[in-house]
Parts: sequence; structure tokens; C-alpha cells
Amino acid sequence: MTNHDIERLKNLLGTHQDFPKKGIVFKDLFPVFQDPTAVESLISNVVHHINSTYEEKIDVVVGLDARGFLLGPLVAMRLGAAFVPVRKQGKLPGECVSAVYEKEYGQDIFEMQKGAVKPNARVIIIDDLIATGGSAGAAGELVKKCGAKTVEYVFVMELSFLNGVEKLDAPTYSLIQL
Repeated sequence: MTNHDIERLKNLLGTHQDFPKKGIVFKDLFPVFQDPTAVESLISNVVHHINSTYEEKIDVVVGLDARGFLLGPLVAMRLGAAFVPVRKQGKLPGECVSAVYEKEYGQDIFEMQKGAVKPNARVIIIDDLIATGGSAGAAGELVKKCGAKTVEYVFVMELSFLNGVEKLDAPTYSLIQL
């Protein structure tokens, strides 16, 4: 992705002071989706990165609740891969595998439908942002519990000063460093 494209994406991001709690500056991906050209550029960049980095086929793209649901299916379709959502506890029907993770204000639980990711599958995990690495790490744990391998974690934005990528069990790719 060119520097011009990165700057364009940065300029489209919304910024919300004191959300979801005082002292946090929330970076909002939703305004990017109001610009179809920016979305195309974003998805094309991610797909190009994956295709040029990994020779073996990616079997599954796992998207994190909720912005990963917007990015994941688009990337999966272009890669010819399945899409599997990871949701907060109690939101998916059927038998699920679960993983607990720490948030800045307590614990939460992520779930994935059991059998949605097959053993030995090659998986990309995608979300809009990595901060502390808790939710992405939990998604990686779910992939492991299914007997599959996380090949890479992909993020649009990375809050690099929080060092969240250090908690993950596979390489990461982030378009924007904040």
C-alpha cells in the first residue's frame, strides 16, 4: 500500500475522545466504509500481502467480533478461503470452544463454533485494531483448540506502544501504526 493510501485511510478514521471510557481515544474504522475506493484499497492490500507472503493456500479467515466481520468475509472470498466468526460468549448457536482473555477492565470470553475450523487448517486472524493483544490472543487460542495453525494476524491499526503483538503466537501485519 502506498504512503498516499495509508494517509488516506488514516484521514478517514474517526476519532472519539473518552470512548468507551474516560482517557481512551477510540479510533473508528466505520467511516472508511463510507468510501468504497478506500475499502477496495484496504482489502486489496491485505490480500496482496497474504498472497505474496505465503505460498501455501490459506484455508480459513477468522474474523473477530465485530469489525473483523466486515473485513474477514471480503478477504476470505478473495483468497478462496472459508470465513469463521469469533464472537463473545453466548452469541453463537451449537457447541462452541471458548477462550478467556483479559481486557483493560476485566475478563471476557470469546467463542467459535466447534468444527468450524478443521484440524491442520492454515488460518489468518483479522481484526480492525490490536491494542493489548488480549482478544487476538484468545482467537489464536481458539484456532489451536481446533487443531489448526494461525499463519498470521492481520490488523488495519496497531497501537504499537501497547506491545500487543508480543503476546501473539504468529507473525503480524498492520497497515497503520498509531
